[in-house]
Amino acid sequence: MKLRLILGDQLSLSVASLTDATKEDLILMCEVRQEATYVKHHKKKIVFLFSGMRHFAQTLVSQGFNVHYVAYDDPKNTGSLRDEVARLTDVYDISEVIVTAPGEYRLLAEMKQWSDALSLPVTIRPDDRFLCTTDKFAAWAKDRKQLRMEHFYREMRRKHAVLMSDDGPIGGKWNYDADNRKSPPQNLKVPDPFQADVDDITQDVIALVAEHFPDHFGDIYPFHFAVTRGAALQALDMFVDERLRLFGDYQDAMVQDEPWMFHSHIGLYLNCGFLTPLECITRAEAAFHDGSAPLNAVEGFVRQILGWREYVRGIYWLKMPNYKAMNVLEAKRPLPEFYWTADTQMNCMRQCITETKQNAYAHHIQRLMVLGNFALIAGLAPAQVNDWYLLVYADAYEWVELPNVSGMILFADGGLLASKPYAASGAYIHKMSNYCESCRYNPSVKNGPKACPFNYLYWDFIDRNAAKLRGNPRMGFAYKGLDRMTDEKRSAIRADTERFFNEIEAYEKG
Repeated sequence: MKLRLILGDQLSLSVASLTDATKEDLILMCEVRQEATYVKHHKKKIVFLFSGMRHFAQTLVSQGFNVHYVAYDDPKNTGSLRDEVARLTDVYDISEVIVTAPGEYRLLAEMKQWSDALSLPVTIRPDDRFLCTTDKFAAWAKDRKQLRMEHFYREMRRKHAVLMSDDGPIGGKWNYDADNRKSPPQNLKVPDPFQADVDDITQDVIALVAEHFPDHFGDIYPFHFAVTRGAALQALDMFVDERLRLFGDYQDAMVQDEPWMFHSHIGLYLNCGFLTPLECITRAEAAFHDGSAPLNAVEGFVRQILGWREYVRGIYWLKMPNYKAMNVLEAKRPLPEFYWTADTQMNCMRQCITETKQNAYAHHIQRLMVLGNFALIAGLAPAQVNDWYLLVYADAYEWVELPNVSGMILFADGGLLASKPYAASGAYIHKMSNYCESCRYNPSVKNGPKACPFNYLYWDFIDRNAAKLRGNPRMGFAYKGLDRMTDEKRSAIRADTERFFNEIEAYEKG
């Protein structure tokens, strides 16, 4: 008998470990403490994954498979994946353990030791649910001086014939990002997000999470995530039918009390296995060809999946384990308490943290240009920022979270992933949102107690990192601005920065 282990982010009948499964094999799924608590994942994220796992187990049983499912509160649950595998090998005559490679380096490194520990063959199959294998990405990256996503994306478009014509990219351009930066108008009408029904299985999981994870971050209710492939497909259809048309125009826009905007909200379904990247791309491409969505929207959506998602996974497996420890800018300030409480007078931060707490979701500009921008210009320690992003979002696994945070947000890798730090002052947030209208700080004031903290923190970031960043060709404009400043102006920036962090520290100490 073969034992096939299915992880919580492998909820797909086409996952490699199931491709040749027979009804005589034993399929193991387990909710274990090790994976739920190595960081204190958002309560809603745990509900989503545990409920998704239980529903997927039902799907396997309905197809005649022999499933051994271990619930979190099972008295016999050992709390770790390896020990649960070992427990079954003591009961059954297991000839081989088969598992699809996990999405995190730490777990793969552990699994590579299982064969010796269990005295059994343990076969770790490549995760083929992506459109670029890790080997092919490594081959693409070899001998390149710069690993820029745009170059990778174009090759992926060609390879998979997505939005292509005989003469090249449809429309004549590869990238329509310049068309996707419209500020939100006052009367913008945003459709309601997809809402799945909460069945008895999910209700049981909600009760379990409330009992066993009371000190984890986040709200459980309202819970409306899809927990089956069928419901995830409905969410995809709803996005294409109701949101894709304006996704491009307003994908960078932020509106108070509108956390969902025109984004797809399917990242968590892609990353757990309910959806496949190609079916999402094909669905969006069809919307362009039938005239229901414009090219700038469809190309932007395709780029997120075919380009960015595949690219960051490639970077992760190419550069781990050293990538995780990188901190080129030597940032070391502790994560402020308001990242957990949302108790801050910066309205943009308060909105994005509150919505993250409520939804286990924030869209990419909230993550990058508000929460991440603050982390960058404030010099927050990468390890703490990475842990926060990993645990608060339902779509977050280390393979996707770490390159986005250490590379794109914090520039901790020194420019391996991003060509420049994505640092910005309050002017950017004011342009792309209406958050500033309800804030005690003024984005047009540069210094003093009424000034938007992003303004002086931005220049403090530029100043203190001059030795490392001045030579970056995309930072020339910023350093020309810094060089034009008087000594008095630079002293005011440093004084405002010191005052700001002293106030935060004093508040947190009570």
